[in-house]
Amino acid sequence: MSWRLSNLADCDKEAQKENPMKKLPKQVVLGDITVRDGFQHEEKWIPTEAKLWVLEELVLAGFRHLEVTNFGNPKGMPQFADADELFKGIRASKRVADQIKDVELTAVTIREKAVDRAIQARKEGYGPERILMMVSTSPSHMFKNSGLTHDEYWAEAERCIAKAHKAGLKVNGTVSTIWGCPIEGPTDLEKAVEFTKRFLDIGADDIEHADHDGSAPPNRVHDYFSMVMDAIPDPMRHIAHFHVTRGWGLANVLAALQTGINRFECTMGGIGGQPANFFDGSPVAGTGAYYYQDPNNVGLVCTEDLVVMLDEMGIQTGIDVERSLSIGRMVERIVGRRLRSECVKSGRIPTGKPDYSRKPRGVQG
Repeated sequence: MSWRLSNLADCDKEAQKENPMKKLPKQVVLGDITVRDGFQHEEKWIPTEAKLWVLEELVLAGFRHLEVTNFGNPKGMPQFADADELFKGIRASKRVADQIKDVELTAVTIREKAVDRAIQARKEGYGPERILMMVSTSPSHMFKNSGLTHDEYWAEAERCIAKAHKAGLKVNGTVSTIWGCPIEGPTDLEKAVEFTKRFLDIGADDIEHADHDGSAPPNRVHDYFSMVMDAIPDPMRHIAHFHVTRGWGLANVLAALQTGINRFECTMGGIGGQPANFFDGSPVAGTGAYYYQDPNNVGLVCTEDLVVMLDEMGIQTGIDVERSLSIGRMVERIVGRRLRSECVKSGRIPTGKPDYSRKPRGVQG
C-alpha cells in the first residue's frame, strides 16, 4: 500500500472514532415561517383565507412554532395589511381550537411602533406570544432594514424588550448578515457572537441566527455555531435560519446539527425573501431595491425536504411527514407556480419491500 493510501486509511480510522454523525441531536424543533417570511416576497396578494388555511394545516401537522405576520406599516408591505385579521382568525379557528394553546405564534416587530401594536393585540386577547426584533452585523444593512444606526437600535431594542416582557410577551433577537452582507460583502463572525451575547444581556429570550441571502457555506456555518455553542451552550436559545440562494440550505442544516443546534426555521416550497417592492401591479416601498442577483431565486430551506430528510435520519421532529408534503403541494397552488421542494415531487423513500415473485401484468409463464 502506498504511503498515500496508508495515510488515508489511518485518517478514515480516526474519522470513524470521532464520527460527528453519531453525535447529532436525537430530536429537533422546527418553526415554519411560510405565512410571514414565505409570503412577504410574493408580488401578489395572498388571500387571508389561504394564509389562515396554511396556519391551520401547519398546526394540524404538528408544528408548534409559527410566524404569522409582520406588524410593521402595511403601506410599504401590503402583504401584511391583514395582520390583525389573521391573528384573530387563527385564535378563533375551530379546526385547531384544541391545539392552538400549545402553539407559539410570533409576529415580526422590527421597530417600536410595531412592538406597541403587538402588545396592544395581546392585551385584546388575540396577539402573539412572541415578537421578533432584528439587528444586522453590517451597518449598511442595519440602516436599510430599520432606518437606525446600531447604537440607536440597541437603545430601542432594550426599551422594547422590557415593555414586551411586562406585557407577557417573549422576545426573539435575530442576528443577521452573519456570514456576509449583500451590500458590504464579507462580515465578521466574532461580531455576530458579540451581538448574540448583547441581545441576551438586554433580555432576549432566544436568538435567531440568520443567513438572509444565502452567503453561508457549510464549513463557516460549522465554525460559527461552534463558536456560539462554546459561548452560550444552551441549544434551546439558538435557532438557525438558512436561505438557499446558492443551494446550500440542507448542507447548512447538517453542519449546524453537528455542533448541537437543534432548532431550525423553514418555509413550504422554500419561498421567502425581502418584502416585495412590487405588489399587485404597482411599485411599493418594501425594504427598497432587491439585493439578490435574481429576486426569483431566493427563499429558505424547504420545510417538506427538511422534514423528510430528518425523518430518514431518524431524528424526531413531531411533524406528520405526509401532511407536510400535502401542505407543500397546496402552497404551490396558492402561489400559482412550482416551488423548490424535491420531496413534493419524489415523496418519501419507499419503506415496503417489493415482491419480486409477482409477474408483471401481461407476462406469461
